[in-house]
Amino acid sequence: MTNRTDQISRLKSEQWDLLIIGGGITGAGIALDAATRGLKVALIEKNDFASGTSSRSTKLVHGGLRYLKQLEFALVSEVGRERAIVHKNAAHLVIPEKMLMPLIKGGTYGRLASSVGLEVYDFLANVRKEDRRHMLDKEEALAVEPMLNASVLLGAGYYSEYRTDDARLTIELVKGAVRKGAVCVNYCELKDLILRNRKITGTSAIDHLSCQSFDIRAHFVVNACGPWVDHIRKLNGSIGKKRLHLTKGVHIVVNHEKLPVKHSIYFDVPDGRMIFAIPRGRTTYIGTTDTDYKGDLDRILTSRADAEYLIQAVNSTFPAVNLTIQDIESSWAGVRPLIHQEGKSASEISRKDEIFIAPDGLISIAGGKLTGYRKMAQKTVDEVVKRYLETYGYEFGPCITRHIPVTEDPLWSVEDVEYYKGTVFQKLSALGLLAYHAAYLVANFGKQTDKIICYMAEFQAESSEESLVRAELKFCVENEMVCSTVDFFDRRTGRLIFDIGSVRQFGEIILNDLTGYLKWSKEQKNQDKILLDQRLGDVLSFLEKESA
Repeated sequence: MTNRTDQISRLKSEQWDLLIIGGGITGAGIALDAATRGLKVALIEKNDFASGTSSRSTKLVHGGLRYLKQLEFALVSEVGRERAIVHKNAAHLVIPEKMLMPLIKGGTYGRLASSVGLEVYDFLANVRKEDRRHMLDKEEALAVEPMLNASVLLGAGYYSEYRTDDARLTIELVKGAVRKGAVCVNYCELKDLILRNRKITGTSAIDHLSCQSFDIRAHFVVNACGPWVDHIRKLNGSIGKKRLHLTKGVHIVVNHEKLPVKHSIYFDVPDGRMIFAIPRGRTTYIGTTDTDYKGDLDRILTSRADAEYLIQAVNSTFPAVNLTIQDIESSWAGVRPLIHQEGKSASEISRKDEIFIAPDGLISIAGGKLTGYRKMAQKTVDEVVKRYLETYGYEFGPCITRHIPVTEDPLWSVEDVEYYKGTVFQKLSALGLLAYHAAYLVANFGKQTDKIICYMAEFQAESSEESLVRAELKFCVENEMVCSTVDFFDRRTGRLIFDIGSVRQFGEIILNDLTGYLKWSKEQKNQDKILLDQRLGDVLSFLEKESA
């Protein structure tokens, strides 16, 4: 990404075809779609890119098996097609993952229902023949995953999903939009809508890093703020009957040795819900919950009740594990911006997306799933270009993002990813690093890993791992608009959640390096340390009581 100061200067001085409010996966997808059609695009995000829901999901690009139970066949079909497209365009970020679904006595799915359901799922999601489901009997299921509770196990379904890093996917989409000419700026917040003759002509905004306020002129404004969509709609009184219903999802992370599952598992819990246990690197993460949320959107925390619920769920399925709350290494909590449906519980509400058009021209997009971000973006930009033609008489082209790789120098297949990972491991092993580090780098950065490895030689460090994390920081500062240590450890690398030991080990070193890169004062450096310590506290502790 180009220099942030230059981006701000352009925001202030130029006229934009489209201004997007919100730098999560939806806003980033819209920016890429619109920029590739030739629109002059700007995007602002009040915090960091992907700092809301788009870094707090279950980190699966999945077809939505649970939606079959709600008879949402069209939704399953659409997200199934979309996950294939996203995998093709981001093979290192969207990785095939075999999922085991144990069948238990009195569980959500019986053997016949699960067999038929998974077959329908494969058909609707257009799953490749080699990845289609197959059913296991009890002995086969225990051979695949010996830790399952044999006393209630009937068998299992074995099917395919895709895992991802939601924040990394969002960051790469933002970078892709910038390569296509968009201006994207984090820590820049909308303050109000600017109207002329009752139609939106732009917004007022504030850059939180410089504390400068300015106006942004735009022909069209899209509100893609996720959980904050209704906050923007309140500015022009356009909420009406359609409003958001926020539900909270929590995940906990334990050392993989504490829950050494061999596969990702989608399993029943005593209250009738189903949750995931997913191995990732040196950890296993478990989630998610689904409860109504009315608290602070800017600081969503895991409650002790959330954590205990997930611990109990694991122990009921894997009785030999005996997890305790003290085994939790980190956690994350986020909210889903669903569209309210009267009389439905949090788990029953549809995950369908919807576009709202206000009389003043504000276009808002809400609902949806991580998997469907590209299609949501397409529908939103289709609406923008239709209105652009009606208003200004200029016609833009159709959506082409199904054919655009997410990264500049992509890996095109699973085979490419595995071969490249091997070459990276050869380079890293010569430096004393492990296969784990190669897998981590390739999953996060793809072929951009080469640049990071080159940067390692620039640092006189006590260990190769220190050189690596410092090289990652240099790459992210130069290419990904990192403005804080939390940006780096949380959204750019995932270390804050999945390798929290490295944050403790290298936090001070990274703070010193970042202070040099960004030319911080002593006061700015101290403030950043306070924010990192607060974020560490958030992922390591539990809220005793949820706010009403």
